[in-house]
Amino acid sequence: MKFLVAGSGGQLAQEFQRVLPTAGHDVAAPPEESFNIADAASVRDMLNARRPDIVLNCAAYNNVDRAEIDDYDTAYRVNTLGPKYLALACRETGALLVHYSTDYVFDGRKEGIYTEDDLPNPINRYGETKREGELFVSNEAGPYLLFRLSWVFGEGKQNFLYKLAQWAMKNPVLKIVSDQVSVPTYTEDIVRATLTAIGKDVRGLFHLTNGNYAARYEVARYFLEKIGANNLVLPVSTDLFPSPARRPYFSVMTSAKLSAELGYKIPDWKDAVDRYVQKSGLGSGRV
Repeated sequence: MKFLVAGSGGQLAQEFQRVLPTAGHDVAAPPEESFNIADAASVRDMLNARRPDIVLNCAAYNNVDRAEIDDYDTAYRVNTLGPKYLALACRETGALLVHYSTDYVFDGRKEGIYTEDDLPNPINRYGETKREGELFVSNEAGPYLLFRLSWVFGEGKQNFLYKLAQWAMKNPVLKIVSDQVSVPTYTEDIVRATLTAIGKDVRGLFHLTNGNYAARYEVARYFLEKIGANNLVLPVSTDLFPSPARRPYFSVMTSAKLSAELGYKIPDWKDAVDRYVQKSGLGSGRV
């Protein structure tokens, strides 16, 4: 199959670029300056030139606080208009659109785990842009797969675990929030689930996370132990770190619906962190 990857520089896109060629697929991942999803003409021209079977939209604007205060326009163009333009172009060319969204479309007030049947209600502007992008995909695309992710980590420097390792080398005491709860989700597992879903002709909206859930404090404790760090980790309230954008308290999503379609259980987040540590070499002191 012919794949076209948007957002080629991101950690999820990088994982696809590692995996797809080894599976015998044709993959194109143009640099973002030549495949700008926020530009309708750029999107249309790229799809007409490449004629992909599948478009993987790994492009996203993820600076939650800047989207709230001084860079909402960029967030809207990338997270809302980008999916719209991709959906329209995919419908015109017959390509399958695979789009990734976020747990931040929920407000975190549900006393339970979020399923695909729960109504989104974002509490920050970033979440609003992602929700609007979802609607364009579901309303404007032809065949599509829409996956909601949470706390994504993988090879690269764009995730909480890498930053945590950096902080740990410089600070003997770390203060990590204990009142934000979700699911760390590994790019390796996202790619496997995505390709399995494509192979099984699965379509529609699904939550895609690793199993179980944890507070950021719990994740930090577990990860630092795995890499052999001896930092003191203190649980603190989000209020200790005032920020422009609110975060949901409990945005845990279940992947049960997707697992049933895939025919396997997506691994627990601790298993994913173990594999990440082993693969990245962090446990041997290399960051």
